[in-house]
Amino acid sequence: MSMYNDKVIDAFMNPKNVGAMENPDGVGEVGNPRCGDVMKIYLRVRDERIEDIRFETFGCAAAIATSSTATEMVKGRTIEEALKLTNRDVAEALGGLPPEKIHCSLLAEEGIHAAVEDYRRRKEGLPPLPPRHEAVCHHDLADGEETHGG
Repeated sequence: MSMYNDKVIDAFMNPKNVGAMENPDGVGEVGNPRCGDVMKIYLRVRDERIEDIRFETFGCAAAIATSSTATEMVKGRTIEEALKLTNRDVAEALGGLPPEKIHCSLLAEEGIHAAVEDYRRRKEGLPPLPPRHEAVCHHDLADGEETHGG
């Protein structure tokens, strides 16, 4: 029996918005290569609205499913709306995740936020953000410490 529900399995087996993007307006890379979860989000923004969004994720089924779901949730939305996305929103859209996989939804939230921050920096003429690779693996955190948002 799978640890994942049908929504998670479908999002993993049939991910949307997969792949790199040429000349993105913003890029966010988050995760921890030590524990195997790294997510890269690419944005194309027009009139402060996410016109296109893509992702590349190295990680487990939950990491890929949350990447796909998060990109679908913010595609077509304004930058401000995208920033309101939380890891709980992503997990709920997938019908829940096993407790040990909640960190994957947190990466999706952080990846989108990092891509938006990078977009804003580039718009102001500042250099792109470097990747955000965590010193502490989300897997190492105690239950409840790794979630945030409403």
